[in-house]
Amino acid sequence: MVKITYIEHTGKERTVDVPAGLSVMEGALRHSIPGIDGDCGGAGACGTCHVYVDPAWLGRLKPAKELEQDMLKMAAVEPNENSRLACQIELTPELDGIIVRTPEFQY
Repeated sequence: MVKITYIEHTGKERTVDVPAGLSVMEGALRHSIPGIDGDCGGAGACGTCHVYVDPAWLGRLKPAKELEQDMLKMAAVEPNENSRLACQIELTPELDGIIVRTPEFQY
């Protein structure tokens, strides 16, 4: 299991355990985390799982592919250097403890 801390835009935190191999988005959906919709089911085609990854964890992630970068440009809330699509972050044991923040809203 991989621990993920989701922080809502309001500051409310929730830490959950998610099986390795799933995505940050799948973990959010399984645990009914507000602010991560995942409308496309994880295909990276909608941008409704936009999150801000805590800077301490960015260097441990695989780089965003072009499709993810394009979808982030269309996010409902302005992306920044920490922006990622939660569906594109596959959980591995090395990500145990990762922290992500949700934007104020998604499309």
